[in-house]
Amino acid sequence: MKKMRILSIMIGICYTTFLFAQKNNENVRINQLFNFGWKFKAGEVSNAQNLTFDDSDWRKLDLPHDFQIEQPWDKSASRARGFKAMGVGWYRKTFKADDNWRGKRILLDFEGIMLTGDVWLNGEKIGGTDYGYLGFESDISDIIKYDTVNVVAVRASSGENGNSRWYTGGGLFRDVHLIVKDKISIARHGIFIMTPNISDQNAEVSVQVEVEGIKNKENELEINTKIFSPEGKQVAETKTMAPQKSRQPTLEVPLPKVNISNPQLWSCEIPNLYSAEVVLILNGKVIDNLTEKFGIRTIEFSKEFGLKLNGKKVFLKGVADHHDLGAVGAAAYETSIARMMDKLKAFGFNSIRTSHNPYSESFLKLADEKGILIVDELYDKWSNTIAWAGRVPWTELWYKNVPEWIKRDRNHPSVIMWSFGNELQFQEERCGFPTNDWGVTTYRILNVLAKRYDPTRKTTVAMYPARAGGIIKSDPEFMTKIIPPELATVTDVSSFNYRWADYQEYLKHDPDMIIYQSEATTNELATPYFGMDRDKMVGLAYWGAIEYWGESDGWPKKGWTYSFFNHSLEPNPQAYLIKSIFKDEPLVHIGVVDNAGDKLMWNDVEVGRKNISSNWNRKVGQKYNIYTYTNADEIELLVNGKSFGVQQNSTDIKKRNIIFWKDIPYTPGKITAIARKEGKVVAQDELETTGQAVGLKIETENVAWKADGMDLQYVKVYAVDSKGRKVPTATGELTFNVSGAARLIAVDNGDHSSDELFAGNKRQLHNGFAMAILRSEQTAGTVKLKVTAEGLKPIEKILIVK
Repeated sequence: MKKMRILSIMIGICYTTFLFAQKNNENVRINQLFNFGWKFKAGEVSNAQNLTFDDSDWRKLDLPHDFQIEQPWDKSASRARGFKAMGVGWYRKTFKADDNWRGKRILLDFEGIMLTGDVWLNGEKIGGTDYGYLGFESDISDIIKYDTVNVVAVRASSGENGNSRWYTGGGLFRDVHLIVKDKISIARHGIFIMTPNISDQNAEVSVQVEVEGIKNKENELEINTKIFSPEGKQVAETKTMAPQKSRQPTLEVPLPKVNISNPQLWSCEIPNLYSAEVVLILNGKVIDNLTEKFGIRTIEFSKEFGLKLNGKKVFLKGVADHHDLGAVGAAAYETSIARMMDKLKAFGFNSIRTSHNPYSESFLKLADEKGILIVDELYDKWSNTIAWAGRVPWTELWYKNVPEWIKRDRNHPSVIMWSFGNELQFQEERCGFPTNDWGVTTYRILNVLAKRYDPTRKTTVAMYPARAGGIIKSDPEFMTKIIPPELATVTDVSSFNYRWADYQEYLKHDPDMIIYQSEATTNELATPYFGMDRDKMVGLAYWGAIEYWGESDGWPKKGWTYSFFNHSLEPNPQAYLIKSIFKDEPLVHIGVVDNAGDKLMWNDVEVGRKNISSNWNRKVGQKYNIYTYTNADEIELLVNGKSFGVQQNSTDIKKRNIIFWKDIPYTPGKITAIARKEGKVVAQDELETTGQAVGLKIETENVAWKADGMDLQYVKVYAVDSKGRKVPTATGELTFNVSGAARLIAVDNGDHSSDELFAGNKRQLHNGFAMAILRSEQTAGTVKLKVTAEGLKPIEKILIVK
């Protein structure tokens, strides 16, 4: 029997910063971003790991980098993997060691290599990853040279087609760091901070520090932690002495608990973050020092109310997508992640499920800062053969992956639940160990290991839309034996992909289940949301709410398109329907039906999307079907001031917030939707017929573009008419010319069916839109951008990088 009420209280790490000892101004730990100055070569290269290998003709680049997104689209390649051929990429980087590093531990920390990879230093193998979504570190202290240059070489492989069901990308797609620290130091992911008791007046803070380098030693080692408020004021301090003569290679040391008065809680609305500075002091000297940000908050799960954050009911309004970021592919640019989160929050989303693998560390850092709730997922299947992304069997990796994953992510306040896998319980070969119980035993084993490193959070597994006994939709008993899968009845939280209409029947068989709809179809629009018992259930995540690469249903589509946002994050009209249900602010939005779109069965669920757009440049004399999406009581529709009537919002869960207008005759001018609530106008939307495109308009997103060599500027370009109105029907090729303190890394237009690549400086307009992505250099200055197109007035803009 599950507990009626489940409480997990947690504080979380946001990021690591450079730290310096106060005595003698000594730099006691170096954490150097190692992303700059790499060389790259696509394809297999013999002996490229060797120190003396000639890489003079290799391409120069900076990380992060996805070599697969740069490859040609290939109609003969796997549609699941995004019509990109599988392949290999090599990277090399030279660097010099500082004499001050002698006697220290020197590590190379790779946050991931996609899909798998191996690393050499000076021709000697130093490490690699068999599951590229998780990172690793390699100790190079005994290999590094001080009298000559050192060469790091990396071989990355995107694997075989069967290694993934979606586009993964390939290469050094996340950050790399070089770490220099004392031999006695804080271990990898070695800080664990919990708050066992929280009230409005007080938060009790528990800090545990894992120390390495003290095995069999009798050191007088002090561990000190200072806690600082979001404003930077010290609010607590705790310390203890590390045990002596430990026989373990690392030792987890709990510090005495401390109290924080009047804690500023972390929430979606106000994501307050504290800082904890952990210091190791040996014989009066600081030898290691690590500062991390964290939040304080409570999480409760219950079958009675679903989910509470800080004692208040929260319903997860989420998305479940794969990890790619549009035109930059799988490259984990922080700016790309941030703009995605900002767009989702603007439309009322508050949650993301990391389908179906751990995302980047910067992703969780940003989720902490922006107040996004994360369902953190480790795997797709628990299989040695089916859709397994590892290069060695799953049964040989799980016990290594779980600790790395949990310890890396366990302190993030944004992470509210661990998910071990996805859609595996209907075939025994996907269910982990051969125990013949649909994955129940495997889950219990994973759960024990996860709770060894984090006892504060609940765990789950997302269910395929099947029944108990592995019954799927094609089986005759599917609609008569509506019994939840065996695995769903033993997980802490019962996560179901789709099948929201069956949840009440499932509860008759197991009334203690705490239900989360881990995937909902965009095809059903608002129905999965309105159809759930939102008072008692945890929430939902719309599958593929943002277009992603791979899992295409056929050429020329390069990936999933049944979405609310295209891959450049331009919203489809249906996105405003979701905004109308997720946000309280009055809203109305007009969508004009272009065609019925596509529908198909996918994983035993119907998916699809009507092709609807928001423009009033149409054919004279034609009639069009119109949708108005609204959370108001009623809508009046007018064309050039002529009313076509007033319609009331429906209470039917399949029609709520959707008002349909059939055969509205088109005449050039304006179509207007007026929303009223209790008889008062509360919102209005209007589409206007434009003239021919004569020029271009530039819109930039990043108002604080940093000259750190990593920050991106997204530049949107629209075709406009003589009155400056955007012309959504405009076509033509744009040319982007960039000079100054940034470089052009990609061009895009949001067309998921285009055969154009993102490299180069030319892009066709799509729906009157194109976009350039610029990456800053490491020096401040100005950037000159000029955009030209045949028949349109060119435009120039000066951008500032600080």
